[in-house]
Amino acid sequence: MRAFILGLSLMAVGPTFAAEKYVGSNVDVRTALAFKIPEAGVRKFLPQGWDPDVANSGPTKDINLRLTFIDRLTARDAEGKALDPVRIITLGIPAKKTGSETRGTMLFRIYSSSAAGVPGPYGVSVQANTNIERRVRIDPAGTASVEELWELQSQDGDSIQLQIQYVRGATTTGKAENLMYSAAKPDFYRIYRSEQAVDVVREPGTDRVQKIIFKTSGPKLAPLFDGSELLIGVTSVPWYTRQTYLPGS
Repeated sequence: MRAFILGLSLMAVGPTFAAEKYVGSNVDVRTALAFKIPEAGVRKFLPQGWDPDVANSGPTKDINLRLTFIDRLTARDAEGKALDPVRIITLGIPAKKTGSETRGTMLFRIYSSSAAGVPGPYGVSVQANTNIERRVRIDPAGTASVEELWELQSQDGDSIQLQIQYVRGATTTGKAENLMYSAAKPDFYRIYRSEQAVDVVREPGTDRVQKIIFKTSGPKLAPLFDGSELLIGVTSVPWYTRQTYLPGS
């Protein structure tokens, strides 16, 4: 699995605990955008004692912000009870605790189509009306062209629009473990163990994106997307399944 794929599901290093607590599981379809944002803008959303954890080389070079568009198809809680499908967009920063090897993705904003997901376990979720369209066309030669449309309007005034069209490529399957931290309460994190199929649509040296329109507005997003941002990577994840755990004490 290439480095950019691991960038999507960031392999993380953190404290080791016994007796982890199982939280639940989910199955998603995902699309992820990876950006280079001016460091000053990113640091505004990191809690004290944390720094950006940015690669200096390789496919993930300079990436310091990821938006993940999540179409959650199924989910179950710790008791196996089925949960309603939900649409989610997360904003995360690859981050490292100052002076330590503790690292992971720092989530500072989550938009959820469900009121039940607010403020969520990370304390950073807001409810948002979300529309999704996804179409796949396959020509006689077997070439698949995918079109996606995401439109989001949050209750506190943020908006996101993504229109993207790309040619589907061969997927790479693999497993990953990552840690997701909360910018609102940085000592809190969850452990995600996932298996997924990944199609890296855009990365340095590869670009199968035929069309992309990405627009944002609103008080939370304006400091990040002011026209100086650079879209480095696009990753399609046609299937993603994971189990979620809390660390033991």
